[in-house]
Amino acid sequence: MVDDTAQRTLEARLAEADRALAANPRDLRALIAKGDALVGLGDARAGASFYGSALRGAAGVPDLPADLVAALRRAQGAIQDQSARFQSYLTDSLGRSGFDIATSSDRFALSLDLMAGRKRLYQQEPRFYLLPGLPQIQFQPRETLPWMTAVEDATADIRTELEALLAEPDLFRPYVEPRADRPNADAQGMTSNADWSALFLWKDGEEQPDMARRCPRTIEALAPVPLCRVPGRTPSILFSRLKAGARIPPHHGLINTRLICHLPLIAPPGSRFRVGNDVREWKEGQGWAFDDTIEHEAANDSGRDRTILIFDVWKPEVTEEERTLVSAMFQAIDGYGAGGKAWGV
Repeated sequence: MVDDTAQRTLEARLAEADRALAANPRDLRALIAKGDALVGLGDARAGASFYGSALRGAAGVPDLPADLVAALRRAQGAIQDQSARFQSYLTDSLGRSGFDIATSSDRFALSLDLMAGRKRLYQQEPRFYLLPGLPQIQFQPRETLPWMTAVEDATADIRTELEALLAEPDLFRPYVEPRADRPNADAQGMTSNADWSALFLWKDGEEQPDMARRCPRTIEALAPVPLCRVPGRTPSILFSRLKAGARIPPHHGLINTRLICHLPLIAPPGSRFRVGNDVREWKEGQGWAFDDTIEHEAANDSGRDRTILIFDVWKPEVTEEERTLVSAMFQAIDGYGAGGKAWGV
């Protein structure tokens, strides 16, 4: 509460700010003055809105006077304080309504993070093909992948086959290699970069017989899996190695009708993966599937190479009819000669 004298003073300042804003709605000092007056009169939420308008108006303006810069910093602090108070109030209120961050809807929890600006919205952004209406999910829920447990159970056998191949390091090639039939961009430093290398058992929908024969248990473990099959393009099955200290920059995949699956085989602590807002560490023998058309990146800050098995599967939400049609569409594209096979994963 403010006393009568203080209230009259604040009301006068509010009126003065309104007159200035009537003449120039972008007057930074007047916006801050109105915010100050409203906060003093007990309406911190309205005051924060005028502070925010001043900060947005000041963005990119060079050589602001020092006193105005100080006022803007004070306004920014007031906004942060107001936001913290509001978030505390909202958390307490929702808690009384039964919301528990540990057990309640993940989707609703994300909506709160987005509203508060703690997280940003990531959407599917395929570089080639989008099937509309598929859910925007970063890491696919485990309960929709009933076959994953059997793949995990084969981890020891798959790792044994991998170790035999790692003994011949020249078998691994840079994951991103230039193509003679297309222009080649730098791919953020990944082209021909051996820091991220691969050995394919299947590549672009075709078995690599010499390597596949050396990994019978791996092929057997993936037999029941709903691999994404588009002749000449997918599936790909590969061992992917990321050297110690290496990074894969943020990027997007090509089509949103499939999931990319990882089975970590050699995963030292400090090797991690981000899809959208979700950051996870690879843990040996613990698989996951994710939507690679949502921005993702990888880092290996451990002291050892990280190696995983990668393969691609149909999204469970894509119907059998749609799978057939997507496959037929790409076969038609390739038959016309407009295709750019060699998708990889």
